[in-house]
This record gives sequence, C-alpha cells and structure tokens, in this order.
Amino acid sequence: MKANTKKAGKPKGNFLSRLKANKELLILSMPGAIWFLFFAYLPLFGILVAFKKFRLSGDGFFYNLFTSETVWFDNFKFLFSSGDAWIIVRNTVLYNLTFIILGVAVPVVLALLLNEIKNKGMMKIYQSSMFLPYFLSWVVVSYCVFAFLNPEKGYFNAIIQQFGGEPVSWYTETKFWPFIIIFMSQWKGMGYNTVVYLASICGIDKTYYEAAVLDGASKWQQIKYITLPLLKPVITILLIMSVGGIFKADFGLFYQLPKNSGPLYPVTNVLDTYIFRALKTSGEIGMSSAAALFQSTVGFVLIMIANKIVSKVDNENALF
Repeated sequence: MKANTKKAGKPKGNFLSRLKANKELLILSMPGAIWFLFFAYLPLFGILVAFKKFRLSGDGFFYNLFTSETVWFDNFKFLFSSGDAWIIVRNTVLYNLTFIILGVAVPVVLALLLNEIKNKGMMKIYQSSMFLPYFLSWVVVSYCVFAFLNPEKGYFNAIIQQFGGEPVSWYTETKFWPFIIIFMSQWKGMGYNTVVYLASICGIDKTYYEAAVLDGASKWQQIKYITLPLLKPVITILLIMSVGGIFKADFGLFYQLPKNSGPLYPVTNVLDTYIFRALKTSGEIGMSSAAALFQSTVGFVLIMIANKIVSKVDNENALF
C-alpha cells in the first residue's frame, strides 16, 4: 500500500480553492477591508509628516514630504513648550476620566430601567428620544445651548431676572462650564451607549430570571446577581477601548459648545483645541501631526496596559 505523504492537519486544496470555498464570506468582508485599507492603513504613511518641517507647495504631497527638512522630535516639543501645557493635559485627562466613569454608570442604569418597562411601545419612545441627540452635530447643539445661555436674551437669564436676580455672563464665567460640558456630553452620548447595554441585557437567557423568581429573588437581587455579572464582559471591553482615548477629546464639544470663548480657555482648552489653534496661527502641519501621533501612541500603550491588567484579573474578559 502506498504511504500517505500528506501531513496531518494540513488544509485540503490550494489557496485559490479555499478562496472559492469561502467566497461568500470574502464578499461580505470586502467593504470593511477596503475601508480599513484606505482610511486606516494607507494614511499610516503620513506618520512621516510628524518628523518633518512640512511645507505645502504646488509640487504635490509626496514631493513636499520627501524634500521637507527632517527635524526628528522637534515637532513634539511644542506640545509642552506652552505655559498652558499642564492645564491642557489636566483638562484632557480629567474630563475623559469623568466621561469614562459616567459613560458606563449612566447608560447601564438607563438600560436597566428601560428593560423593566413592560409596555414595549413606550420603551421604544423613550429609547428613540434618548438616541436622537447622538445624531445631532455639536454645531447644532451649541446653538441650542446658546439659546439658553445667551447673556442678553437667554432663557436662563430671563428666569433669573424674573425672580429678581442679576443676569449671568455665561460665556465668561469659568465655574459653570465643567458641569455644562459634562452634562452635555452625557446628554448627547448616553443614548448610543444605552442601546449597546440594552441589547446585551435582551440577549441574556430568560431562564436565569425564571429560576431566580422561583427561588424568591427580588428584582434588585436579579439585577445584582444575574444582569450585572452577565454585563461584565461588555462593560470591560468598552472600558478598555475608552482608556485608549484618554488623551483625545471631542473637538466639537470643547470648541463649538463654548463658542471658542477666550475667557473659558482655562476649563475648555484641551489637546485637540490647542492643536487646532496652533495650526491656525502658525500653520505648522508637522507639529499638528506630531501631536496626533503622540495621542495615538499614548492611547495604544494605555489600551495594552489596561488589557494586560484585565487579563491578569479575569482573562476571559480581556480583549486578547
């Protein structure tokens, strides 16, 4: 008998036959692969701009890139050369830490409350109402907020004056804006996060709850011992991904909402707005690119650290 020369475990057929066998899956994945190729991988070539004194001219991007002077890490110095560097980093990190904590706590609570509504029609109305602000741009939201905070004809000042108080100059008073920014951020984004957690709750096997009811468990005990533990993997993954953006800020939130008001810079100036203003005044594209590379690198490192910590504590809930 002729010996079988094929190695155990070797896939049958050549590369083309495997492509043909999985053509449906390849077609389904093609749009996502093309998107990542053009918008995630090819732009990585632009990292070189962060190490160049880049100047635009009529000779094209690649000519300018290769002929521009290489300055190595000089472009990174401008992030910390400003006297406001500490304020900028402090604002960015503290706001994002607050957003991360509230971005988990508030949507989870809302998802639990929505899940307890027995009238499905009302639940859809509440869910749609919370989800609607997510689709509004910060430009639109900023003008809605301005209608309330306008120092001359705003709704809030009208109410204050009606009760005999003095009108407030909202766009020059820094003490109000940390609360305004945090509130508006949660108002705009809580609907999306709530839908994510609500979908996870709806996917929980109902037999767990039926067994808990038979054992005499109260509603709070069901939430505490069934819902929250089964939500833990989703919460963990979203937390790890959120940590990666701790050095990034929502530009529209910090630029459009306070109307780029100078007196509010101590509480609204973050890395993204600082980079934008530096680009407008100096035109240094290399410096702006260096700042973006710094943010992405720090975010990547933080994701890896957070994932490593999670894998040590609970390996099943880690990303990889």
